[in-house]
Amino acid sequence: MLFAPFITRLYGPEAFGLQGLFVSVVTLLSIIAALGYPTAIVLPKSDVDAVGLAKLSIAIGVAMAILTMVVLMFFGNDLLRLLNAEAIAPFLFLIPIAMLVVVFSSVLAQWLIRKKAYQLTARFAVFTALLLNAAKTGMGVLAPSALVLIVTNVVGTLIGTAATFFGWKRMPKKIGEAQIVMVPSVTIRELAIQHRDFPLLRTPQNLINVFSQTLPVMLLASYFGASASGQYTIALAVLALPANLIGSSVMAVFYPRITEAIHKGENARSLIIRATLGMAATGAVPYLLIVFAGPFLFAFAFGQEWQTAGVYAQWLSVWLFLQYVNKPAVSAVPALQLQGGLLIYEFFSTGSKVFALWLGFAVYEDAVVSIALFSLFGIVAYMWLILWIIYRSGRLIVE
Repeated sequence: MLFAPFITRLYGPEAFGLQGLFVSVVTLLSIIAALGYPTAIVLPKSDVDAVGLAKLSIAIGVAMAILTMVVLMFFGNDLLRLLNAEAIAPFLFLIPIAMLVVVFSSVLAQWLIRKKAYQLTARFAVFTALLLNAAKTGMGVLAPSALVLIVTNVVGTLIGTAATFFGWKRMPKKIGEAQIVMVPSVTIRELAIQHRDFPLLRTPQNLINVFSQTLPVMLLASYFGASASGQYTIALAVLALPANLIGSSVMAVFYPRITEAIHKGENARSLIIRATLGMAATGAVPYLLIVFAGPFLFAFAFGQEWQTAGVYAQWLSVWLFLQYVNKPAVSAVPALQLQGGLLIYEFFSTGSKVFALWLGFAVYEDAVVSIALFSLFGIVAYMWLILWIIYRSGRLIVE
């Protein structure tokens, strides 16, 4: 947050727009990179089986990265054209590398969540943030470009992941933990079959969800240029800060907690409601502030050229507030075995948001109207999602 006013003044909207496009493409591909298996690492009762899932995730991730590299060599430009992302063609070779970094980072993050190593995770999250933003600022003084933003993101995340891994290796282990047998109690194939709901249900749901969230970036770049995409990218990044600072930490703690509670037959609905209300209480003030003073705050903090980002932020704030609030409910989905229902929800939610963007771009031909409609449809979808998960968690008690 402290680095943001310097970085935005160094690079400008166009560079951020190209970075946003690159991140959107990598995020889409990263969803299928390990087929959702890293998220399953928290679930097994045995660490031995969790290690097996980690190995499975990495093996699939390496295979997918190699496959992506081959496909991009022959069909890269065609695929970028399909995604309205031709502007990032010069950075094509970095996509498989970034995918692999995301897989390693996801596997390690889920393992540390399983081991409840929250202090270690927090310590190295601060280290990675300082490293990334110091590099962006220093390189921005010398050569401010989209390439610098993209490379520092990839390399910085890799260094942060490696440092976190070695930090975990150096931590004193509990008695018996250091002697974990690294061979799972069942075969890797059997583990893959046991947790097949992740590739079959959760991966498509995540893919559709990420597609719906990255679509505005791609369409803004296609219809109005990289600068408009950059304005949206900054608005989204700023409004996502509470989710990154608090929401991801809550998910990291709540996911194993709700899993444990369901295993023990505790009241899952009460846990979800209390956590959701707590999230609402912590996020209401900052998001309401953006609703009333977004353009002024963005122009003051990041420079006058970012005022349009503040207008986008006004419309996005309530939608992203609900995205922040729904973290406990979404964390409970695997443990409640609601992945199939979540996939069906995602089809309807994404379809409505695509329709909203079509109205804005094709009918009204206005970027702000497009984002406003996109946000309004998203608000309705998130409200329904939270209420549905709370309702289903109550049915679990009855059953």
